[in-house]
Amino acid sequence: MSERVLTPRNRGFLFLDSHPAGCEQLVADMWQACPASADVPEGAGPVALIIGSSAGYGLAATLAGLKRAGIRGIMVSFEKAPTERRTATAGWYRTAATADIARTAGRDLVFLNGDAFSDTMKNQVADLIEQRFGGRLDYLIYSVAAPRRTDPDTGTTYSSVLKPIGQANRTKTLLFDDQGVPEVREVETGPADGDDVEQTVAVMGGADWERWVDHLAGRDLLGAGFATAALSYIGSPLTAAIYRQGTIGAAKAHLEATARTLNERLDKTVGGRAVTSVNGAAVTQSSTAIPGIALYTGLLRGVLGEELVPPVHQLAALWDQLTGAAPLTLDDEGRVRLDNWELTDDVQAAVAERWEAATTSTIADLADLAWFRAEVQRLYGFSVPGIDYTAAVATDIPWPTHTP
Repeated sequence: MSERVLTPRNRGFLFLDSHPAGCEQLVADMWQACPASADVPEGAGPVALIIGSSAGYGLAATLAGLKRAGIRGIMVSFEKAPTERRTATAGWYRTAATADIARTAGRDLVFLNGDAFSDTMKNQVADLIEQRFGGRLDYLIYSVAAPRRTDPDTGTTYSSVLKPIGQANRTKTLLFDDQGVPEVREVETGPADGDDVEQTVAVMGGADWERWVDHLAGRDLLGAGFATAALSYIGSPLTAAIYRQGTIGAAKAHLEATARTLNERLDKTVGGRAVTSVNGAAVTQSSTAIPGIALYTGLLRGVLGEELVPPVHQLAALWDQLTGAAPLTLDDEGRVRLDNWELTDDVQAAVAERWEAATTSTIADLADLAWFRAEVQRLYGFSVPGIDYTAAVATDIPWPTHTP
């Protein structure tokens, strides 16, 4: 195995390498932070499929599902292997660490690496459910954030964009220079034009989620009471113009409409259910690309401190609701709300006040910048407590294999 001393090298919020030991420790810390439930006998847990299992809320769903519900099943993600020049992606190393935890916990998890949008992956998953997991799927968690999607039927490739709808949006955003000095800057994003909305909905809406459910139903693999949840986000009025009211928001609205369609269908066919789960704010590789979200999240942490609810705690609550350990609580739109702690009037008023006051000279007093910068670095395995970053580390970590 190749060993290297790795230091963070980045362009803005995008890092060029990932630290294997840091990613492993990060997963271990999430596992420890997730509250445990009553023991589920080995081999007796429900069968789950998690699409987008290597990062963000999908990773939290995987770890929380293991610890809260004792799941077994199939985890799907799309990650890059290590090369001579580059480490693997952080999700590759997080997946390897998750596989070790599952093995230690005695849970049969299979990790697949490939394009979740493809019918090839859908067939591979269906075959595994049929051959390895008794031909019955109990839960499907859908957590995919992607820049593009190819429709298997037409071969057309769609690309998503982050744009407001109707008019340009000017908003504050948070940046850091190469020395880590923060800057609050105003940026303008031009409005969606042409088929931007349709393209984004085709990538980030509910089409692929519905295709997964239909594919598995067509193979008669949905168990009685099958439940599926697509993970989503609404967020603050401060970021609504670029997010909930923008092209991504149109995709989220389509996702929610898809949930209603699937819910009606599943109720009739298997006594099942489909919901969207609205999560609270978190620092993720996807969210840092959205103008204003970095500033908002840093300010939110400045207001809430340790009361900001981490993703693994949110997903533990979702699993409790899906499995019946806690009542399934839906809003008027039929959505599970895991973001109530974020969107209270008091919290949003405090964040809005700080947002108005935020400038380059004041931001250090208003936002938890140390936490935010460390969270961004931890996405790639850096700034993780307990890791010696002066030591060489093996980077050629294999993808988890599964025996027949």
